[in-house]
Amino acid sequence: MSLGDSHWDVLIVGGGPVGACAGALLQRAGGAGRRPLRIGLLEPARPAPPAAQDALDVRVSAWSRASERILTTAGAWQRLPAERIQPYERMCVWPAHQPARSPDALVFDAAYAGERNLGAIAENRLVQCAALEAFEAAGGTILPAGFAGLEIGEQDVQVRTDSHLLHCRLLVGADGARSKVREAIGLVAHESSYQQLAIIANVRTARAHERTAWQRFLGAGTLAFLPLADGSSSIVWSVEEALGRERLAQSEAQFEAELLAASDGVLGAVQLCSERRAVPLRRLRAERFTAARCALIGDAAHVVHPLAGQGVNQGLLDAAALSECILQAQRGGEDPGAALPLRRYERWRKSELAPMALAIDAFNRFLAHEAGPLGHLAQHGLAWVNRSETLKRLFIGQALGLSGELPAAARPAALS
Repeated sequence: MSLGDSHWDVLIVGGGPVGACAGALLQRAGGAGRRPLRIGLLEPARPAPPAAQDALDVRVSAWSRASERILTTAGAWQRLPAERIQPYERMCVWPAHQPARSPDALVFDAAYAGERNLGAIAENRLVQCAALEAFEAAGGTILPAGFAGLEIGEQDVQVRTDSHLLHCRLLVGADGARSKVREAIGLVAHESSYQQLAIIANVRTARAHERTAWQRFLGAGTLAFLPLADGSSSIVWSVEEALGRERLAQSEAQFEAELLAASDGVLGAVQLCSERRAVPLRRLRAERFTAARCALIGDAAHVVHPLAGQGVNQGLLDAAALSECILQAQRGGEDPGAALPLRRYERWRKSELAPMALAIDAFNRFLAHEAGPLGHLAQHGLAWVNRSETLKRLFIGQALGLSGELPAAARPAALS
């Protein structure tokens, strides 16, 4: 098949981890006794997978247990080279006024939940490439073209690329926070800035990372150390914009000294082993996730603060939920772009995302940026959670991505 094949059952715009995973899930499960779905994926800039000798990228994510299951169902997780993945077994969260190894620090341990780990740290590009390979291996087609516009009809959507006119029964926007698909459909998104930058880099530390994700609430932001497979750590340091620009302008030695102080020396002296990058932090939520014959997934529909590591994990849950709704409709003889499965997807995911987004914003305000009485109360609340088995299990379930109404691909049965 080539770009000249113009008619598709589902056309996905955006070949990041979320869009590629949605395509692989649909392609692998499509058919169910009927004609297999024809899935196309628009991705004009497909990345090359990192070579074995390449240094680890600075763009990494903490992939939850639910995400691991979804990616396994999609045929992607098993394609990841083990030597570039770092499972983590513990999380340690503590406020600025306490030491990390204090009894009042909040510690989640996989063994406490009967799990082998709490998730894994892996490069975004690595997972993206594996998901694209899984999509192709299942029979999907990657179309090297950019989205240029659309026209929605009763029976299909006409999609313009930079060189062709395509037709599909369902169009899926997985093209990120600046989604051209969302704009073309006319779906309204509420967006605002946190007025913060996330500084990301990879560092070497004097002490081993202990297969632990470390996070400190500073009262003026958050600092996370995520363990990497080569023994280094990825930092995500969220600070006010002006301070972030100052940190980026510092010499390596100055930055390393500030980083050591901000981490309270939890892993000892730090040394940069990559460039520093800054990511402006914004919140975004589309009023609607669907329109006639169109659906949004991932950052095209919602963006949250990275302090809880939920962004890409929630996007993969979108991909699995949408795929499940489409496949159920197909098994019932329905059009994949019919209104009923799209409404079901939208209700499902909006009901799961709303409380999570509120909780993340509350953590960011009261734990990371509030120095007054409410901030102190919230910080002391970490110790209360640490002493409550019920609350601790609730937080571990959230970290694993196993709370709420899960798509079948995120449940253990999906792997049997």
